[in-house]
Amino acid sequence: MFRITRPAAGRSCEIRLRTGRLTATNATAFRDQVYDLIDQGEDRLVVDLAAVDFIDSTAISALVGVLKRLGMRGEIVLCGLSGSVAGMFRITRMDKVFPVFADCAAASAALRGRS
Repeated sequence: MFRITRPAAGRSCEIRLRTGRLTATNATAFRDQVYDLIDQGEDRLVVDLAAVDFIDSTAISALVGVLKRLGMRGEIVLCGLSGSVAGMFRITRMDKVFPVFADCAAASAALRGRS
């Protein structure tokens, strides 16, 4: 469902989704796997949604759950939002909650700049 690039010291963990749809059918599994990463100590996450062309409210809720799990000790940023996915984030105003970047390079650079 997704590929994880584990960081070198001081870098963000990149999570690249490989599925075209992030919905109720797979969002809980995605969330649980990201929770495992957080529990293993990953606290700076870049979630690449470039391959995702549809996202539903359950998937957005899963991302909010990840944000809450990180709490004050970490940060999550998103990148690569397609037209319809970006539209869903605008409609739900989640683009005000999650920092969104054009690509992984920009997202990772932003996290490096905040450390």
